[in-house]
Amino acid sequence: MKRMVILVCLALSLFASVAGAATIGIGAFGGVGIPILQDDNGRATEFGVRAPVSLLPLITVEPYFLSASGSDVDQDLGGGVTVSRTGIDVSGFGANAMLTMGGPFQFYPFVGIGSHKLKRDGIEESRTTYSFGMGIGISPMPKLTLHLRGQLDAAVKDETSRKWGVATVGVSYNLVKFPPTP
Repeated sequence: MKRMVILVCLALSLFASVAGAATIGIGAFGGVGIPILQDDNGRATEFGVRAPVSLLPLITVEPYFLSASGSDVDQDLGGGVTVSRTGIDVSGFGANAMLTMGGPFQFYPFVGIGSHKLKRDGIEESRTTYSFGMGIGISPMPKLTLHLRGQLDAAVKDETSRKWGVATVGVSYNLVKFPPTP
């Protein structure tokens, strides 16, 4: 019984310290995706929204939605034959988990998983996408953070994948803090 009381007290104290750090925010981002080893696809312009939820002081979970528009590219098939291909458009959603460190200046590694739909003439498929990367956050004022990120995205289906190196710039604003401060 003593052991149970001690565990409950520890859990309540941990919950109280975690509850003071919880925040929910909203943000937007834009950037460029550069295809890796894809001769049939051009650079993509990427835009989206993120909703960072900080549950613990060092851990943030960030659901996202994105839309990317791939540019056209001329693919050399050899023997003087060139084919013009339209770029692949991507739309998707998922979540990133970030290990946020720091205060007004943050440095954070992150990993993510999502479901992305790839579409162009002749291609329309959904793929599981895995992401990892590094980010820098600068908070010029309370609740507002500017983000600069670099990441690698791999859209996987069966034993094949399409990969992009992605660089984005974004901003996020913390809407709610739990418990609310007076």
